[in-house]
Amino acid sequence: MKLKTAVLLINLGTPDSPSVKDVRKYLFEFLNDPRVIDIPAIARSILVNLIIVPFRAPKSAKIYQELWTNNGLPAGRKGSPIIYYGKSVQERLQKSLGDKFDVYLAMRYKNPSIDDVLAGIYKNNYEKIIIVPLFPQYASATTGSVIDKVMKIMSQWWVIPEIKFISQYYDNPGFINTIVERAKKYNIDEYDHMLFSYHGLPVRQVDKVYKDGTLCEEHNCETEINETNKCCYKATCYATTRLIAKKLNIPKEKYTVCFQSRLDKKWLEPFADKMIIEQAKNGAKKLLVFSPAFVADCLETLIEIGVEYQKLFEEHGGEKVQLVESLNDHPMWIETLKEIVKNN
Repeated sequence: MKLKTAVLLINLGTPDSPSVKDVRKYLFEFLNDPRVIDIPAIARSILVNLIIVPFRAPKSAKIYQELWTNNGLPAGRKGSPIIYYGKSVQERLQKSLGDKFDVYLAMRYKNPSIDDVLAGIYKNNYEKIIIVPLFPQYASATTGSVIDKVMKIMSQWWVIPEIKFISQYYDNPGFINTIVERAKKYNIDEYDHMLFSYHGLPVRQVDKVYKDGTLCEEHNCETEINETNKCCYKATCYATTRLIAKKLNIPKEKYTVCFQSRLDKKWLEPFADKMIIEQAKNGAKKLLVFSPAFVADCLETLIEIGVEYQKLFEEHGGEKVQLVESLNDHPMWIETLKEIVKNN
C-alpha cells in the first residue's frame, strides 16, 4: 500500500461575501484571535465585540464590495482574489506534484475552514502532513496563529501522523526570484522611488520575539539577520527587501521599507501612507510599490495600495503609484512551492 502525503496550504481568509453580515462574522473571528489582538481576554472581547466590529463592519463591507469587482482577476471573474488564486495554486500544485501528494486549501478565518479541511484529511489516513502557511515572513499573528490552530485540532486526533510546518521562507530563492520576475514587466529606471510595503504589526508583538527582555530596536533588524532576530518579522521583512533589491540592482537610496494597515502610532514604522505623502512632497511623480508579505493579491494590495495610496499620492502632487502584482498563481511560484514541499 502506497501512503500519500497531504499538503495543506493556509492563507489568512476573507469574508464569504461583501455583505455587512458576512464581513461582521469574518471580523469577529479574526479580531478575537488572541494572537492578533494580544491583550487580556476581557479587554479584547469588549474592544472587538462592542467597539471595533459594530463600527468597522459597515465601512469594511463597502471596501470588500469594491474588491469583489476591482479584483485584478481574469475578465468576468468576481469575488475574493485570495480564494480565486488559492484554488488556482492548489490545482496547479496538485498537478505539478503528482499522485503521491494530495493538496488541500484552507483559510485561517472563515472558509474553507481549517476545521473542515483537517477533518477530511484525518479520514484519509495520511503518512505525513505538510502544513504551508502562505506567509513568507513569520509573525505570531499570522503563521503562529495558523500553527496554533492546527496543533489544537490535531492534538485531539487518536492517530497523529508525521507533521511538518513550514514556518517561513522569506529568503527562499524561488520566492525572491518570482517577485523579481513580476517586477521585470516594469522599467525600474522610470520610477522616482520604490517602496517595499509590508503589513504592519504592533511593536510589542515583535518585541515579544526576544526572550531576554531586550527590544526589537536593539537587534539591528534593518541591516542583518542573526541568531537572535531570525524569527523577528521586522528583520525578515528587511531581509526579503535586501534580496529583491540586490537582484534588481536597486541602490539603497532608491527604495524604502515601510509598513501599512496600522491601527495606531505604536505599530512598526515607517508608515506606508506617510511615506507616500513624503515622496510626493519631495517631488516624486512615479512610485513602484512591492508587497512581499502577500503571496496573493488582496484588499491590502489592490485597494489599499492600488486605490487608496494612488489617491493619496495624487492629492500631494504625485502621479502614479504602480503596484507590482503578488505571486498569485505564477508558474515560478508553483515551482517554488513544489520544491518547498519535496524538500520537507
